[in-house]
Amino acid sequence: MDRDSFRPGPLAEVARVPAGDRWDLVFVRDLRHPPEKVWAALTEPDRLAQWAPFLASRDLSTPGEATLSTVDGEQTHPQPATVRHADRPSLLEYTWGDGLLRWELTPTAAGTRLTLRHRIDDPDFGPMLAAGWHLCLDVAGHLLDGDPVGPIRGGEAKEFGWEDLRAAYAERLAAPES
Repeated sequence: MDRDSFRPGPLAEVARVPAGDRWDLVFVRDLRHPPEKVWAALTEPDRLAQWAPFLASRDLSTPGEATLSTVDGEQTHPQPATVRHADRPSLLEYTWGDGLLRWELTPTAAGTRLTLRHRIDDPDFGPMLAAGWHLCLDVAGHLLDGDPVGPIRGGEAKEFGWEDLRAAYAERLAAPES
């Protein structure tokens, strides 16, 4: 796909749930690829560099310390990370700065149901985070399809519909749970 013609896909299933004195943004996306292939995109530094909002200092498929460096244009901002659980190819959990990310991969008939739980301090941050993960996971989907568009992160995300996504997720997260 030509990067200039990239457009975000449909909204994901999303929820904001209490987690002690913090919140989890729960973001669910179905992918057309088996868990093993999705796992590689979530853990291998060269693949992460093509879609994630950060660069990883090492492969994330084993527990231990790492550095995840947020990228915004030419700027990188390293933050400490610790891989807490790495159960290939079904569960990956790591800290990233003050956050906690838990990736659950469930096989489906069509591929993988990916559930991301991203722990945050401020529930009002949920729509912004959801918009960012939406774009990143759309880019990851293209990468997995063999049609890479290159990472969309930081301020550049505004050129690819981030503001509209943020507004749509704010509306979705404000709706009462049914």
